[in-house]
Amino acid sequence: MAETEADIVIIGSGMGGATMAAALAPTGRQIVILERGDHMPDVPETRDAKAIFADGRFRPDEVWETPDGTPFNPGNFYFVGGNSKMYGAVLIRYRAEDFEERQHLGGSSPAWPISYAALEPWYQMAEEMYRVRGDATQDPSEPHHSGTYPYPSLLDEPAIAETRRRLRKAGVTPSSLPLGVDIDRWLEGGHTPWDGHPDTNGGKMDAESVGLAEALRHPNVTLLRNTRVNRLETASDARIARVHFTQDGDSHAIKPKVTILSAGAVNSAALLLASANDNFPNGLANRSDMVGRRFMNHNCSALLALHPFRRNHSVYQKTLQFNDFYLGGGPDGAPLGNVQLLGKITTPILTSQAKLPRPVAAWLAARSVDWYVMSEDLPSRDSRVTLRNGRIVLDWKRSNWQAHEALVVKTKEVLRKAGFPILLSKAFDRRTPSHQCGTTVFGADRASSVLNLHCRAHDHPNLFVVDAGFLPTSAAVNPALTIAAMALRVAEHVKEAA
Repeated sequence: MAETEADIVIIGSGMGGATMAAALAPTGRQIVILERGDHMPDVPETRDAKAIFADGRFRPDEVWETPDGTPFNPGNFYFVGGNSKMYGAVLIRYRAEDFEERQHLGGSSPAWPISYAALEPWYQMAEEMYRVRGDATQDPSEPHHSGTYPYPSLLDEPAIAETRRRLRKAGVTPSSLPLGVDIDRWLEGGHTPWDGHPDTNGGKMDAESVGLAEALRHPNVTLLRNTRVNRLETASDARIARVHFTQDGDSHAIKPKVTILSAGAVNSAALLLASANDNFPNGLANRSDMVGRRFMNHNCSALLALHPFRRNHSVYQKTLQFNDFYLGGGPDGAPLGNVQLLGKITTPILTSQAKLPRPVAAWLAARSVDWYVMSEDLPSRDSRVTLRNGRIVLDWKRSNWQAHEALVVKTKEVLRKAGFPILLSKAFDRRTPSHQCGTTVFGADRASSVLNLHCRAHDHPNLFVVDAGFLPTSAAVNPALTIAAMALRVAEHVKEAA
């Protein structure tokens, strides 16, 4: 077994790991990034909806289980850049109210251990780093910004500009989605949406094209691809002594001074559990018995709005949202969630995902304006990730579903007023990775959290976990920017403390 050393080992090159690497690279410390996957291949299938959605061209050859043993293929992606390779490039801040305790129809969402104000400067830095296009003045729910977005909002395509006008007339406040997209460069690779489509030409600001690219400009940063981390080994003082991994069938170990685990909420928890030893029989970082618990996954539905005599010629579509029901609007004023456009739905997507006959799918796709309706999932100890014979078991206890149903109803009412008489909706299931989070929650209380306020494991002085696992709540917006902001905050702490 080959063994090497490094100052910092980062496990995973998704939004958390890549942003950490970019922030730490200027220190000159020897940084090794271990990525399970390879680079996304630059092949025609990256712009082929049938290959992506019907054939599952980029889905992993992996099986997880439900608690009753039913196997399923998860919607995670293992490439350099992680799940961000397929993301919708929505880089939106949590609202200030998301950091406070809030009552929902399905229960209570706890307060964060830090305030929005504490994370705000890092949000600003993350927006600048990921070159976000937006306008903070359009949405009344937008929290305080200490600066402006570095680039103006992406312009609506004609059908979406008309939809924006109709939404205003229907009584809601549409606003531009904050996006990490260079639209001209994206369209050079093909006239397709970016939502759900992988980036190979740098048109989408993802973890590889931004964070990792910045990190690898420094000679002290090394990326090892196709590496599967098997376990973390601890020393007598509880520090992480070795990271064990395989590459091309060979076993390797690396001795880190600092380990940063950024494998994603599910896989980070699974690795900690798989690393159990005599001193930590329930898994690493798990004296609180919280590793893998509080799993959250947004409650989401796709909603197609149609007028039979109006066609939608949009290519990418995803430039608009409305948050009129984010902070309230439900029974007794309960918060409901976010409504944002999907990337343009196409015939292959509808034939594969909705099992519609091709002529019906083609008719719908030509006329639909496609929405992503998203509500908060609440944390529960019993919603969790465990291992069974080495395989991941996901026991997702979906919560707050009443709020999601209410948001779908409200959204349909608005779209009907906006002139869309045909409205079709379908909920996403567990196979869709709708922003998995919460499995290694951070907090001040060691008994009820896995990580401290700087995402360092309470039980291990040189282990940090920086991915969506730290999130104490899911909120009801895309988490990518919040992960990047926290990564920048943690990186500053690592530079000062390590």
